[in-house]
Amino acid sequence: MGIWNRTGIAATMLLVGASFVGAGHAHAQQQSHISAEMIEQVRASVKEDASRLETIFKDIHQNPELGFMETRTAEIIAKELESLGFEVKTGIGGTGVVGIMKNGEGPVLAYRADMDANAVEEATGLPYASTVRVEREDGTVSPVAHMCGHDAHVTWMLGMAKIMAEKKDSWSGTLILIAQPAEELILGAQAMVDDGLWTDYDLPTPDYLIGLHTAPGPVGMVVSSGGPKMAGTDQIDVLFKGVGGHGSMPQMTKDPVIMAAYAVTQYQAIVARTIEPQQTAVLTVGSIQAGVDNNVIPASALVKVNLRWYDAKVREQMIAGIKSISDGIARTYGMPEDMLPEYTMKGYSTPLVNDDEMAERHADALTKLVGKEGVVSQLPAATGSEDVHLLKGPNEDVAFNYLIVGVADPEVFRASMEAGKGFPYSAHNPNFIVDLRAIPVGTEVATVATLELLGKGSPLLKVTKASK
Repeated sequence: MGIWNRTGIAATMLLVGASFVGAGHAHAQQQSHISAEMIEQVRASVKEDASRLETIFKDIHQNPELGFMETRTAEIIAKELESLGFEVKTGIGGTGVVGIMKNGEGPVLAYRADMDANAVEEATGLPYASTVRVEREDGTVSPVAHMCGHDAHVTWMLGMAKIMAEKKDSWSGTLILIAQPAEELILGAQAMVDDGLWTDYDLPTPDYLIGLHTAPGPVGMVVSSGGPKMAGTDQIDVLFKGVGGHGSMPQMTKDPVIMAAYAVTQYQAIVARTIEPQQTAVLTVGSIQAGVDNNVIPASALVKVNLRWYDAKVREQMIAGIKSISDGIARTYGMPEDMLPEYTMKGYSTPLVNDDEMAERHADALTKLVGKEGVVSQLPAATGSEDVHLLKGPNEDVAFNYLIVGVADPEVFRASMEAGKGFPYSAHNPNFIVDLRAIPVGTEVATVATLELLGKGSPLLKVTKASK
């Protein structure tokens, strides 16, 4: 709480771009049931475990793994959970791990921590910075680093798991911990569901699902806000086919590089001229891959596209526009119908929507942890995306809340705000840093959020089903 106070309320309001209100606001319909005594017990337990948690965090940070490659991280999680008495199941959806602790009658809560890192070269200069490089499926070598905070997510979950195992007399029900692969690919959650997460592993149907994520806000800030929060997304590969040849004789070729270049510029007109301005629509080209030599026109060019949306009709418009533009360009450059572009739909997720009542109850509980000034309960929807809510699978009536936890050094954050720069860094940036003080704070947040719903005497949440 002291860390947060040095940053100031005004900075928070600039950060979120919205009014922020403590959880004790008058219109709250769901009041917290976790006691002040339990909050202090959580603080004491985390303080006692802080050194171990920091060691775990640094180890995972130095040994990052890309999506569906998280074998080492999964082994660490499985070993830690087994040592705490959790029933552990591994290899779900590739590298996914699930830990189950049954503790009498009560609700079933599922908690997700994603494990994968980014294909980004770290530039933080930290003594425990990643220097890892890995060969990918296409033969390219990529740097790997945790530039989105998933290393913190795993650490927070393991810290929370230890407290829940030690304080079984304080809660009742079933706790399901899910270590998810490949969130960055927007594939991991669905992979676990498709692999039988809720049908083949003897897991009870959850009443609640919780996810936490880092943000470059100051340590001590927590966001628990109901309603739509993150956009739906698609990852689409567009493969332009051509006829390769010598760079000195372009008339003998059908150049896919030109086709790709024209397509990238024309894609932007889909959003600018076909989508209603009031709608949320983002179309980004993240990669163009074609050829290797200066004097060779290649036979193909790959364009990697990312979409963000809230309205499914907007999604359909963007996808149809991409296909129409790409096919039209290929025809213009003489490609026959059997050599038009190929489209590969990869990662996909619907918009993330928090349950209003669950968010309010968490906000109220977290106010007891970080203070009223530390809780943001009104946050506008953003264009970032997640797949955590897809872990519900066929279980539609699961109350869900996605919490955001500040991880930036408060002084660094304050200086950046005062300089008019906004965030000091962003996720996926080479300089993304999880301040070490965020490790115990995030663990406390994870534990309080869990105990709020599983604590003895805590009533089953009255769910509004905001996600329906």
